[in-house]
Amino acid sequence: MKQILILATLLVAGLLAGCNSDTHKQLTPQGNVVQIPLAELQPTQASFYKVSLNNGEVHFFAVKGADGRIRTALDACDVCYKERKGYQQQGDVMLCRNCNLTFPIDQIGPSSVGGCNPHFLPSRIEGDRLVIDVEQLQNGTRYFP
Repeated sequence: MKQILILATLLVAGLLAGCNSDTHKQLTPQGNVVQIPLAELQPTQASFYKVSLNNGEVHFFAVKGADGRIRTALDACDVCYKERKGYQQQGDVMLCRNCNLTFPIDQIGPSSVGGCNPHFLPSRIEGDRLVIDVEQLQNGTRYFP
């Protein structure tokens, strides 16, 4: 029983510690883009990634909304990013681990820029891949001091 309590305590502490890069799959740029196979993205389930660049490391997530559209955003709140806590998914919303505000997955996009929101990350689909320009990721490194 004591071992279970210790394990549960460690698990909760890990969740409260914020954005854990160990839960982010490492991606490597291919030329001037990063590519993710579409088959890797599950409906309504966020996938978390990290990319190491010359000017720093950037964390982001990709999630297929209920409408089938894929949304990408930095794993950093426009306001709370300095706390380095990022997001976690709770059903059909993304929860800021710092301020506890929630953001509907189907509303993440270019119109959700500014304020306390997941920072929109432009992406596109090319064939069977989700493609993100390295330049967009480099712009996002400022959110990961």
